[in-house]
Amino acid sequence: MSYAGPDFEPPQNRRPRRGPLTVALAALVPGALLGWLVYETVGGPGDDRGSGQATVRSSPPAASSAPSDDAKEPGASPEPTATPSASAPAASGPLTGKVVVIDPGHNPGNFQHASEINRKVDIGTNSKECDTTGTSTDDGYTEAKFTLDVAHRMRTLLEKQGATVKLTQDGDRPYGPCVDERARIGNRAKADAVVSIHADGSGAGNRGFHVILPSSVDAGAADTRAIVGPSRDLGERVAGRFVAVTGSAPSNYIGDGGGLVTRKDLGGLNLSTVPKVFIECGNMRDSKDAALLTSGAWRQKAAQGISEGIVSFLRG
Repeated sequence: MSYAGPDFEPPQNRRPRRGPLTVALAALVPGALLGWLVYETVGGPGDDRGSGQATVRSSPPAASSAPSDDAKEPGASPEPTATPSASAPAASGPLTGKVVVIDPGHNPGNFQHASEINRKVDIGTNSKECDTTGTSTDDGYTEAKFTLDVAHRMRTLLEKQGATVKLTQDGDRPYGPCVDERARIGNRAKADAVVSIHADGSGAGNRGFHVILPSSVDAGAADTRAIVGPSRDLGERVAGRFVAVTGSAPSNYIGDGGGLVTRKDLGGLNLSTVPKVFIECGNMRDSKDAALLTSGAWRQKAAQGISEGIVSFLRG
């Protein structure tokens, strides 16, 4: 799969585009794969305390061996409404006038609202649960905590580029929002790009990231035909910069090894009318991936890689 896009440039140091996408791919992928081999050899960085390894404990939320779905995607309901978290006044920069919506998957409060998040909502092709609790590492670091942390780091980076940034939730509501409401938040914001942040809960030994793209859907309330093309462009750029910045490799258990997967069963994508992708940043149930996901330094790299992909897409 071809990943490409210009470097993430601060506003004051804009550089000319380096060349065709194929040149960017040739330069990007070998280095990224070399970084992956290093991580495979040494196991990657540890947690924020520099332990070098994830601690394993018992009694985490149940893991899933299947790809994540809307039951593992963001959720809400009419009752606990909250205004989407918006950025401070944007700085001037290359993204001035652009609106980015960041969708941190799940909500830390979902654990206390089982009946509410199990309520079915319409996703166009069928109905699904409002949301789920998400997954966690074996030592209890939750996906909801991970996604919110990465979202905050991304907001800071993108605001420095001049973007107006909105979050679908900021830990400021009891649960959700539901998957259908998350899509509406991006639509109503007339977002130029939306990225939903997740981490997977697959089996041990399954490693790597993947970016989920919307399939062409025209059913019920869902019509993604206009956003399939731009969403793929966004997804390719996010995947390419994620490889380059984090050194992570595409998933070894989902997709064809290119890091891109197309799905039509996710309400957050089906109901979007603006370019949108999901990214599963790694597998929380694999000890090596968990060591990365629980590292603040690695989460900063993840936020930077995703943000660079967004900047590349918005600058064209």
